[in-house]
Amino acid sequence: MNSEEEPKYQTPPTCDLLSLLLKNRLPTGAVNEVWPNLYIGDAATAKDRTLLANLGITHVVNAADGPTHIDTGAHFYKDTNISYHGVEAADCKDFDLSQFFTETADFIHDALSQKGMVLVHCARGISRSATLVLAFLMIKERLTLVEALEVVCRCRNILPNVGFLKQLCHLDSCLALQRQM
Repeated sequence: MNSEEEPKYQTPPTCDLLSLLLKNRLPTGAVNEVWPNLYIGDAATAKDRTLLANLGITHVVNAADGPTHIDTGAHFYKDTNISYHGVEAADCKDFDLSQFFTETADFIHDALSQKGMVLVHCARGISRSATLVLAFLMIKERLTLVEALEVVCRCRNILPNVGFLKQLCHLDSCLALQRQM
């Protein structure tokens, strides 16, 4: 037996995370509140300014920003009171979404601390947007990856691609190490 104390929390392998993501799935709509005042939605939701006003959305994170994706941009919301944050990300396993984790978590955190309502969206609200929301919950709300997945999956079916899951696992391991120090 090793005299060093074993770490209390271990990031699960991606296969276990996929099992967690795929169990007990219920039908979910175009937009769902997954954390107080934090919503995940699809592109149609992001483009429906009436719906956004009815939901009280004050901040939008577009995880599929750019001319080849969902090209709303800040100009789309210029005649509203919505603050915009764009992340030009491809939904492919080789794309490094982790480079946007901290800045997006900061944007969401700042919005929520000003009593804002945040919509994080991509094309379908399943992979890119879900990954950024999970990273926010881990970085700012100090949840483990498993806890964050459980919270979001109670309200919405999500399925980050395997590359994004690996990036979240890396984040989870780094945050767990920081908490032990």
